[in-house]
Amino acid sequence: MDRSLGLFAIGLIFGCGIGILVAASNGLTLDGHDHDDPTAHGGMAKDHADMGDGDVAHGGTGHEMMHDTPLDVTGVDAPVLSIALTPDPLAGHNLHVMTKNFTFAPKSASLAHASGEGHAHVYANGVKLGRLYGAWMHIDGLPKGEVTIDVTLNSNDHRPLAANGQPIKASTKVSVE
Repeated sequence: MDRSLGLFAIGLIFGCGIGILVAASNGLTLDGHDHDDPTAHGGMAKDHADMGDGDVAHGGTGHEMMHDTPLDVTGVDAPVLSIALTPDPLAGHNLHVMTKNFTFAPKSASLAHASGEGHAHVYANGVKLGRLYGAWMHIDGLPKGEVTIDVTLNSNDHRPLAANGQPIKASTKVSVE
């Protein structure tokens, strides 16, 4: 029995190792995917969403719906957003995200909305680069030419924040050579 258990453990370790090597050699990573990417799921993202993925009544989680449904936080304490993009001395650019009435809350990501906290989404030419949980982000590998960087504020549950019906968003353009 002890020998069988030992062989099982060795097989499990080598099997996992080989699986990781195969995945890495094929460029697969464990960083998820962009729900806003129309090429996600083999180009079927829009069709999948149309079939009720975001609709809890149709067996979905409601996650997709949250990404598309703005949360209006109009009022005296509505968040304010501004950004600055500066060249990094070594490579790429440094994005500085400045907020008022808003706190980055990485420990609350994907939890319920809490007034005045959440995270940001960063986009380059409309393509989501990722979530931002703090004031600074290094951006490298931008395409050549004029690039638009957009930043949106999002609640913990991923809904984009809006004030007076307008997304809380900041944009800047950079020319990449």
